[in-house]
Amino acid sequence: MFQKLSFLQPYVLSIVRVVVGFIFSMHGMMIFHWITPPAMPAMSGPAPAHTVMGPDLHVLAGILEVAGGWLFLIGLWTSPVAFILSGEMAVAYFTAHAPQSLWPIFNMGDAAVLYCFVFLLYVVTGPGKWSVDHLISRS
Repeated sequence: MFQKLSFLQPYVLSIVRVVVGFIFSMHGMMIFHWITPPAMPAMSGPAPAHTVMGPDLHVLAGILEVAGGWLFLIGLWTSPVAFILSGEMAVAYFTAHAPQSLWPIFNMGDAAVLYCFVFLLYVVTGPGKWSVDHLISRS
């Protein structure tokens, strides 16, 4: 079955990259208050990133998440961008989430861990067929 579907790999990588890049960029947009979530009941969890990292690193995280998210989404410089974003998510996990609890499901760090490893995957696989990187390599 896998051999029959393997021809879809470059396209599925592209689709997943677009979805991940878009959702990831929304995290940065929330840091800058460009988008805001609807009122939600209070949840216990790690402190907001700006209280853990300080305002300067909080702004840096926002820039990485918005700019990096959109570069990742369009597939431009995918591997180096993914490498940087993977590192950012590792730092975010160990500074903001891990001190609360060892387990990501309990410290609300599961998204950071997933993003870290999805970005790491794209460091190795590349962006897929539908990307700016692919267009540049063809010309």
